[in-house]
Amino acid sequence: MSAEAYEGRDVLTGRPVRVSVRAGTVEDVELLDTAADLPWLSHALVDLQVNGFGGIDVNSVDLTVDDVSAMVRELARHGTGAWVPTVITQDHEHIARILRVLADAVAQDPVVAGAIRAAHIEGPFISPHDGPRGAHAVEHVRDIAVDEVRRWHEIFPIGYVTVSPHWDDAPRKVAALRRLGVHVAIGHTHATAEQVAGASVAGATLSTHLGNGVRSEIARHPNLLWEQIADPTLDAGLIADGHHLPATVVETVVRAKGVDHCFLVSDSVALAGSPPGRYTTPVGGEVVLSADRRLALASDQRLLAGSAVSLADCVRFALAGTRLSRSEVFAMATRVPGRLFAELGGGDVIGTITPGSMASLVLWDRDFQALQVVTGSGARTR
Repeated sequence: MSAEAYEGRDVLTGRPVRVSVRAGTVEDVELLDTAADLPWLSHALVDLQVNGFGGIDVNSVDLTVDDVSAMVRELARHGTGAWVPTVITQDHEHIARILRVLADAVAQDPVVAGAIRAAHIEGPFISPHDGPRGAHAVEHVRDIAVDEVRRWHEIFPIGYVTVSPHWDDAPRKVAALRRLGVHVAIGHTHATAEQVAGASVAGATLSTHLGNGVRSEIARHPNLLWEQIADPTLDAGLIADGHHLPATVVETVVRAKGVDHCFLVSDSVALAGSPPGRYTTPVGGEVVLSADRRLALASDQRLLAGSAVSLADCVRFALAGTRLSRSEVFAMATRVPGRLFAELGGGDVIGTITPGSMASLVLWDRDFQALQVVTGSGARTR
């Protein structure tokens, strides 16, 4: 089989390169003499928090293996080559059923296996309070149950679980989850700064969509946000869709924590790509999608219900709305989450284009719209 060559300016370095791909694997990366008229080139985006996309909801009771396969391919078309399915607060068996579908999809479809390694359980061990709970159903919120996570983990790898550390004996339970091989994120919480610090010391390593899933009004200081921003052991997910966080907050958190400790997530739901309107969804029930892609609960439109954008949309927002550089923004959508993707699900580190790695590339135009997506299973042209 002959090699295929893709030329572009590397988004992380600005250097013009030629990437040779043979049989779905990067064979060589060469420096070119000129960057004239070349598109931008990146590793495919890595999204660590995806609830749904393109009309398919990971949390649907009717989720099928074909749905997961279709979602992998649709996300790839939008530039996302690897992602972590996010299963939100529900009863034990509902979550177990979703995990069984994910396990079957990975076993049956090599393209799915290349894109998904583990799941994220966002809840049910979160705050029961209005506001911090977000769109999660209060009737299914419960205390951290290590044995419950163990049973889920036996069905399909749980990369990380989001918890609120306000629960009694939370540090001991965080430590027990880590002993299972499950990472722990802090999110959807009304915890005190001291409780956040206790969870971090016990082994929590992530912050789920930092700046969201908290009360709208908190103490000036100390508070749970400052505690997480200042903690160098917590890597923070940020929803840069233009609605969850102002651009200045995104920029401030990144400057404070450093690019290597921040990653962009879409937090997308099935309505991503849908026209504005009122919908009923498994995540949040009745929701309203506005023309500017803001998705909110119909019962209280101050509360968001996930996002209706792709990770590529978040990249474009961060590029246009902040003073972060191109390399910084793309690092938070490729290199940093690629490292975490390996930590959460095992296997090789992804997120950078290196010889011997699986081909997972995106060619972008000057406005960072995807021109072509190249995966181990072939190329897709938009």
